[in-house]
Formats: sequence, C-alpha cells, structure tokens
Amino acid sequence: MLMTVLAFLVTIGVLVVIHEYGHYRAAVACDVKVHRFSVGFGQVIWSRMRGETEFVISALPLGGYVKMLDEREGPVAPSEQHRAFNRKPVRQRAFIVAAGPAANLLLAVVLYAAVNWVGVPELSPWMAQPQPGSMADEAGLQAGQQVLAARTLQQAEDAEDWTPVRSMSDLQWLITEAALAGHDLELEVGRRDRVDQEPHSPVSLRLPLSRLSASDVDAGLLDRVGLTGPYGEPLIDEVVSGGPAQRAGLQAGDRVIRINGQTPRDAGELRGVIRASLADGQPQPIMLDIERGGRLMQFTLEPVLKDVQGQMIPRIEAAIGSAPAMITVRYGLWEGLERAVTRTWDVSVLSLQMLGKMLIGEASLKNLSGPLTIADYAGRTAEMGWVHYIGFLALVSVSLGVLNLLPLPVLDGGHLMYHLFEAVTGRPVSDLWLERLQRGGLAIMLLMMSLALYNDFARLFGVH
Repeated sequence: MLMTVLAFLVTIGVLVVIHEYGHYRAAVACDVKVHRFSVGFGQVIWSRMRGETEFVISALPLGGYVKMLDEREGPVAPSEQHRAFNRKPVRQRAFIVAAGPAANLLLAVVLYAAVNWVGVPELSPWMAQPQPGSMADEAGLQAGQQVLAARTLQQAEDAEDWTPVRSMSDLQWLITEAALAGHDLELEVGRRDRVDQEPHSPVSLRLPLSRLSASDVDAGLLDRVGLTGPYGEPLIDEVVSGGPAQRAGLQAGDRVIRINGQTPRDAGELRGVIRASLADGQPQPIMLDIERGGRLMQFTLEPVLKDVQGQMIPRIEAAIGSAPAMITVRYGLWEGLERAVTRTWDVSVLSLQMLGKMLIGEASLKNLSGPLTIADYAGRTAEMGWVHYIGFLALVSVSLGVLNLLPLPVLDGGHLMYHLFEAVTGRPVSDLWLERLQRGGLAIMLLMMSLALYNDFARLFGVH
C-alpha cells in the first residue's frame, strides 16, 4: 500500500509539474506575468517566491494551475496591461495553452527513449497452447510457437510491411491496434521446443480479428482471442517436502513426457490434466512418464485436494512449468529515439480512436480509467523496477496530453477552440457563451470522472 501511494504521488506530481511548466515557460517566453505556479489545489502547504512568481504546493495533489495576469480576473495596472494574458495576440495565447499538453507528449518521448536505450526485461512471445475453439486455436497457433513478426491485413492482397515482434507486449499492442481498426492480423511464427533453441520452420497464420467489434477491445482482449499467456515447458519445478510428488520420487527438473498416456504440449495442459483427475469428488492416481538426465522413468502418484479460493482442486504439491522465457529489449541511440516518437504518436492516435468509439457507442465505456487504476498500476510497475515504472509514466503522460487536447471547455483543448473561433471571426467568444460552455464542459468532465471512478471500483472489487 505504501509503495502504491508513493508511486501514485510521484506519478501525479511529475506529470502535473511538467504540464504546468509547459504553460509557465510559454507564458514567460511571451512576456506574460505569472502570479502563481501551483502543484495541487486548495490549501497552500508550501510556497516560495522566485522573481515575480510564487511557486506553491497545495493540499489536494490531483492537478495544478498557472495563474497569469489577466484583466478578466481583476483590475490590471496600466503599466502592466501589455503583460496581461488577454492582451496578447491570439497566436501567443494559443501557444501558451497548447504548451501544457505538448510538454506531456514531449516528456513521453523522452521517457520512452530512456526505456529503449536502457532496455527492459520483457516476456518472450513464445506462446502457450491457445484456448480450444478460440480464434487463435482456429488460426493454427500451437504451444511452443514463437511469434516473430506481424502485419495487419485489410484485404488478402493488400498487406502492410512486417513488423518484428520482440516481446509479448509488442504482440499485445499489435493485436489491440488491429482489433480496434477491424483488421485481421497475420503472424509469422517459428517452432521453439526448448528455451535454449532458436525458432525454426516459420509459417504464417492469420488471426481473424475483424470478427471482433471495438467494444471487445478492453483488458480481456487477449482472452477473447484465445491467447493464454507465455509458454511454459512441461517440467516439474520445486517439490514440496512430504507432498505426493516427493513421496512418488519426482525431482525438480523432471520433464513430463506423458501424463496418463497424454503428451502435454505445455505446462498449462499439464496442470489441466492434474486438475481434471477427479472422479466422484476424489482425486484419482496419475501416471507420469518422466525424462530425467536422458533417461525415461515412470511414476504413479495420487494428488491431494487443496482449497483454492473456496474450490477443492487436485494438487501434486510441486511447482509445474518452467519460468517464462524473458528477453531484454534494447535499442540504439537513434532507433530508440525514433521508436519513442513513433510509440508516442501511436498511443495518442489509439487513445483518440478509443475515445471516439466510446463516444459513438462502438467501444466499451469500461475502458475509461480513473485515479484508482492509475495508482494501482503505478504501485505494480514500481515494484517491478524503475524501468517498468518509467514506461508506465510515459503511457500516462501521453494519456494526459491527449485528454487535455480534447475540445471540452474546461480543458486546454476547449480554450484552443475559443482561440480558433476568435482567429476565424475576429472577435472573442462572448461572456454569456463562455459561461454556458464552461458549465456544459464541467458537467461532461464530472460525468467522465464519475464513470472512471465507477470503473476503478468495479475492477478493484471484481464487479466486471
């Protein structure tokens, strides 16, 4: 809990500071006087004057603001009117407004680049056996195949260039993009029987993702496709002292060749056969053919029932399966920077597509997340290591930048719309319409925040 709270506060603090600093630096560059730079809202708990600007930290950390000299907020001395925000040309005011979201997007590029340069341990796209009857199963994907590359297909004869797939997260990203666009995804896969082997005998498979609707693109997308996770070799790992596996003579490192006469294709199938060894509510004996040190051996053991989340499950009291294969994904200086720019752009476009599809009802509103989900993932990634946390920070920074560019009156995008109207018509939006638009925008934001909080609670307490 402490890690989650600290990681969340750091996340919000960094993103708010960068966002407001973008506004601040643009205002200073345009010779607009800045009264206050605040991180947070409400009661001031720390302040310091630097030049003519008061820098403060306030009690409620969910946001911040830059207060500039403006005749609409109070009288301005004649000697300073030229430094008021409302007196500046439209292009300068638009530049100041846009600088906040731009700072968040620039931060995302820097953070993604840092992750690309340092390298991050990722799950290898070495696939487990898909769910029977699933899309991946129909496509012919099998346990032990590793995805090497992918490309989206709009028509059978119209194919984009292959994109290398280096990690499971690469594959998940490409599946998400293709499913949201309504395109099929062609995969190039190679066979890999052991962790120390290179993939061989590559073939092409086609995932018919065009069958899915945009509402299917959510946290359960990979389950809908039928992908069950990374491949685990059918091995016996750590053996519990005194358990059925140890009493039968099994040892860590034993490779299961057959179980009850069936050849398990991966660790998941091996666990499935053990869980299915029930008859009349009692576990039945299991026969195992084991490879140990190049020799074949046979064992018979009887599982015991264990309470797993309120359900009695047969267990042999040994860890099943090898650890998932990992790969450190790292790029050079220019390639890492180029990929950082591309990823920032792709995430921005995907976010806008998702928001647009949610707006017209094609995508599920469950995809909208709030501060509790951000806090949860901040804590999880922080526990995984600083590189994973930096990648998460980049993702949230993109989301914040895109969100603030939406044309809602209370956001930066809404103010940019005001300036666009003024640039086109030659006159500012009237005070009456400003008030109406602000109220409408505030109502929409409150509705979005309420829905996001509901989704947060639903995820945390398993309502969905």
